[in-house]
Amino acid sequence: MPDYSYKRIFLIVMDSVGIGEAPDAKKFGDEGSDTLGHIAETQNGLHMPNMAKLGLSNIKEIKGIQRVEKPLAYYTKMQEASNGKDTMTGHWEIMGLHIETPFQVFPEGFPKELLDEIEKRTGRGILGNKPASGTEIIDELGEEHMKTGKLIIYTSADSVLQIAAHEEIVPLDELYKICEICRELTLDDKYMVGRVIARPFVGELGNFRRTANRHDYALKPFERTVMNELSDSGYDVIAIGKISDIYDGEGVTQTLRTKSNMDGMDKIVETLDMDFTGLSFLNLVDFDALYGHRRDPKGYAEALEEYDERLPEVLEKLKDDDLLIITADHGNDPTHPGTDHTREYVPLLVYNRKMNGGRELPLRTTFADIGATVADNFKVNLPKHGKSFLGEIK
Repeated sequence: MPDYSYKRIFLIVMDSVGIGEAPDAKKFGDEGSDTLGHIAETQNGLHMPNMAKLGLSNIKEIKGIQRVEKPLAYYTKMQEASNGKDTMTGHWEIMGLHIETPFQVFPEGFPKELLDEIEKRTGRGILGNKPASGTEIIDELGEEHMKTGKLIIYTSADSVLQIAAHEEIVPLDELYKICEICRELTLDDKYMVGRVIARPFVGELGNFRRTANRHDYALKPFERTVMNELSDSGYDVIAIGKISDIYDGEGVTQTLRTKSNMDGMDKIVETLDMDFTGLSFLNLVDFDALYGHRRDPKGYAEALEEYDERLPEVLEKLKDDDLLIITADHGNDPTHPGTDHTREYVPLLVYNRKMNGGRELPLRTTFADIGATVADNFKVNLPKHGKSFLGEIK
């Protein structure tokens, strides 16, 4: 007999799909936020029949999504315990960590002293230095960058320092070296930047386009995560999308890059056809990057419905000894002021095809309950934080 309950666990993080303001939302300036609820209201309802069957509206009723009498999945919502509302904080907590000191964000741009040091160390000037969309800022500053050779530096609502450069002006090797310098300069608590990202592009004015040569330089998790415990014990950890970047490759045994939400769904379907024992971990970033930050509820709604249409492919391929977990990492209410993430509860849906219907689980007071459950299933060291719900879903 195997020493695990489920041979494969498929974990889908719907990036930024919050389900209503958290109790401490006021502390973060996010009173009244409700990503799913407000998207549904502005679009006169959401059509997500497959998430409905799992029990999404049983967690909190959402316009257009039917509340079902007998949901297929166990369901509840989770409250973030860490001090932050960014991608890395949410994901690190999911895998068993607790973040007391938040990663720094730079809504007014980076401090002059940091930029001066970057200029000194790289020999190149700097343009931008503000929160911006990556495509918009290269349209705005790309021509000046090509004339002067200055670096385009920008940030976002996440803790990121992004450097855009034309591949013919700043060769890739040089750009990557510059990012390594910036990574070294932003490691300590003074700046505490989660990721430095190389954002190369090509083309000419009016037709600039980013290339696939992006490279992320992330902080390593400050402690071992459940992914480390799994891989060190011989289990597979398949990271899909930006998962490997978020954990700086720690505990990852295989990486599958993605170009979009739909590509992410393609990739998780691919892993459903693989023979492995362990975790397949997917992040669907488009909800956050393309629609939440850009405050586009219509686009967000369409992306949610498109994702829902793909769910049957996942459900049909699940085996009797597979477990599916669907959740999110924070909110990003596209009707809320600004372009920032929002401090919200996130949904939790847990499904196995042999379950005789689901029911409501108790409220989870930390995302780390997922990591604890994964660790408990595979009998590896449990994280310091989180409480396994494995026994509650049998």
